[in-house]
Amino acid sequence: MKFIAGISSTTALLCLVSWQGAVQNNSVSAFVAPKVPTNTLTHLIPSNNDIANAMRLETALNAEAIKITMPALSSTMKEGRVVSWLKSEGDEIEAGEAIMVVESDKADMDVEAFEDGFLAKIITDEGETAEVGAVVALIATEEADIEAVAAGGDAAPAPAAEEAAPAAEAPAAAAAPDFDFSQLDMPALSSTMKEGKVVSWLKGEGDAVEAGEAIMVVESDKADMDVEAFEDGFIAAIITDEGESTAVGAPVALIAASEADIPALQAYAATLGGAPAAPAAAAPAAAKAAPKAAAAPNAAASAGGRVVASPLAKKMAEEMGVDLTTVAGSGPGGRITAGDVTKAASGGAPVKKAAAAPTKPVWQPAEGVVAATPTARVLAKKAKLDLASIEGTGEFGRVTADDVKMATGEMKPKRKVAAPGAPAPVELPEGLVPFTGMQRAVSNNMVATLDCPVFRASREIEMDAFNALYQQVKPKGVTVSALLAKAVAKAIEKHPIVNSSFRPEGTFFNKDINIAMAVAIDGGLITPVLKYANERDVMELGENWKELVGKAKSGTLSPDEYNSGTFTISNMGMFGVAQFDAILPAGQGGILAVAGTQEHIVPCKQSILGLKKISKMTVTLTCDHRQIYGADAALFLKTLNEVMMSPSQLL
Repeated sequence: MKFIAGISSTTALLCLVSWQGAVQNNSVSAFVAPKVPTNTLTHLIPSNNDIANAMRLETALNAEAIKITMPALSSTMKEGRVVSWLKSEGDEIEAGEAIMVVESDKADMDVEAFEDGFLAKIITDEGETAEVGAVVALIATEEADIEAVAAGGDAAPAPAAEEAAPAAEAPAAAAAPDFDFSQLDMPALSSTMKEGKVVSWLKGEGDAVEAGEAIMVVESDKADMDVEAFEDGFIAAIITDEGESTAVGAPVALIAASEADIPALQAYAATLGGAPAAPAAAAPAAAKAAPKAAAAPNAAASAGGRVVASPLAKKMAEEMGVDLTTVAGSGPGGRITAGDVTKAASGGAPVKKAAAAPTKPVWQPAEGVVAATPTARVLAKKAKLDLASIEGTGEFGRVTADDVKMATGEMKPKRKVAAPGAPAPVELPEGLVPFTGMQRAVSNNMVATLDCPVFRASREIEMDAFNALYQQVKPKGVTVSALLAKAVAKAIEKHPIVNSSFRPEGTFFNKDINIAMAVAIDGGLITPVLKYANERDVMELGENWKELVGKAKSGTLSPDEYNSGTFTISNMGMFGVAQFDAILPAGQGGILAVAGTQEHIVPCKQSILGLKKISKMTVTLTCDHRQIYGADAALFLKTLNEVMMSPSQLL
C-alpha cells in the first residue's frame, strides 16, 4: 500500500476503510469513494474533498450523533412546521421529554426525545417547515461532544438518491379507492428504529375506532409501545398480522371513514401486501433548511424565559441554594457555568440585571385556536366540552388531559402547595376501610329495621327534681344511665305495651323489663342490658352498669348481656344534642332517644317577677306501629314525666 506525502497514516487508513465500506454496503454516506476498481488498493489517491469527508467521518466516529427527524403525526402528513423548540442548543434532555412543538395537517403536538443526551444543533428553526423524515436536530450523547456533533451536522449531505431506487422498483399497488379512507403505517418509535413487529392488535377488522384510541402494540428496538389512531373510522383491513414485522413507513392497516367501504378496502389491501409506502416516503434532504443565524450575546441565558446553564451548574446551584435567575452567565451565548455558580455563592459574582420583557412570546396559538394536547382534544370531544372553557395548566398554557378530567369531575383538582409558614393541610382518610365484625353486625341490624312501620312521639321532661336526686346519689357511684333505666322501667310497669314485640300471630308481651342502653365504643356500637331494671334498686343498677360498660370496652360481654333487651334507651344528652330520633332495633317495640338538658324561662305565680328558670330535656319515643299506637306512646311519655318529677320512687 502506498501513502501520499503530507497525509497521516490514520487518515489514509480511514479513507480506505470508509471507501471500502461505502462500496460494499453504502453505509458511509459522508464519504465519496474514489473512482477506482474495488480490487485495487495500492493506488489510493484521495482528492481534497475525500480528505475533508474522511476528517468529518473521523469526528463522527469519535462523537456519536443521534438524529431527530420530523415525525409523521398523522397518516396524511407530508411535512411539518416547527412551532416552537422547548429546548435550546446545549440543553440536556431525557428520553420521553418534550423537546419541540410541531404543527401537522391535523393539530399541534409535542414531540418527545427517544434517548438521553444534549441538544447539539437545531437544523430546522422555529417557523420553518421540513418534510416527514427530514433531520431537524442532532443530539450528542456526551456534553463534551456537542461542538463536534454540531460541526458534523453542518456538513451532513442529503441522503443519496440511489437509496430510493429499490422502492421505485417495487411493484406498483392498485389504484387507491375513490372514497375517504386513511392508511396506518408502521411508525418510527425511536430514532434508530428500522422496522417494527406488531405484538398485538387491540382492535379487530370491522371494529370502530376513535382518534386518540390505542389500536395496536408495536415492538421496536427500544420497547413495546401503544400506537393510537389519528382519525375516527372503522378498521377495514389488517395488513400486518400479530407477530409479523414490517419496515418503518410500510402500511399495516387501512381505516375506512364509512363502515360501508370496508369490503372495497379489504380488496385494495390485498394488492398492498405489506409493501413499503409509496416513493414519496423516501427520506428528504436533511440539510434543506438554511443555516441558523447566530444568536445574539446572552440570548441563551434566558431563551423563552428559561435559564440556560450547564448540568453541573444546575446541580451545584441546587446544592448551594443559588437562584440561577440571578446569576449572569459567562459561557457561550450567556450560558451559566459552574464557575459562575461558585462566584455567586461566595458573593463575588455580579448580580444579573433583570431581563427585559421579551419582544417575542415563547409560543402563542393562532387566533381562535385553543392550545391543547391531542388526548385532551379527544377527551373533550367525548365529554362534549368546549376546550375554550377549560383553563390549561400545561406548558405554554396548553389544556392537558388532566385539565379535561378535572372539568368533567373524573379527577379531583390537585391540592395547592401550602405557602411557607402556613399551617399544613389536615390529612383526611381516603378510600375503602373494610367493616369490622361489629360494624357489619350493626349495619345488618339497621337494614333489618327497614321492614318495620314505625312512628315517633316527642315530649319535654322537667329535670329539676331528677337532677337534684342525681346530685344526692352521685357520690355513691350511681350514674345518670342507671337512674334513667330505673325511671323508664317504672313507667313501663304502667304501660307494658311499649315493652312488647310483634309476632305475625299477635302481640308478644315480655314478662321481664330488661333495659338495653346503647354504648359507643371504638369501632362500633353495642347495647349492654340492665336486667329486671324495675325490680332492682338504683345502687345495684349503678354497680351493674359500671361492670357492663367495662366489659363492653374490653370486648368481653357475653351474648346474654347484650342481646336480651326488651326496651332500649339511646342517650346523647352528654354531647349537647337538643333532639334526635333513634332507629327501632329489630325484635323490640320501642326505643327512647334522650337529648341534653336545657334551661328554660317559664311563668311562675310564686316568683316575684312571675318567672322562673327550670331545666328540661326532650325525649323522643320510636314505636312499632303494628302493635303500639299513638295513644300508648303519649300515655307512656306522660307517666315518664311524672316519674322524673317525683324521683323519690326511684330509691
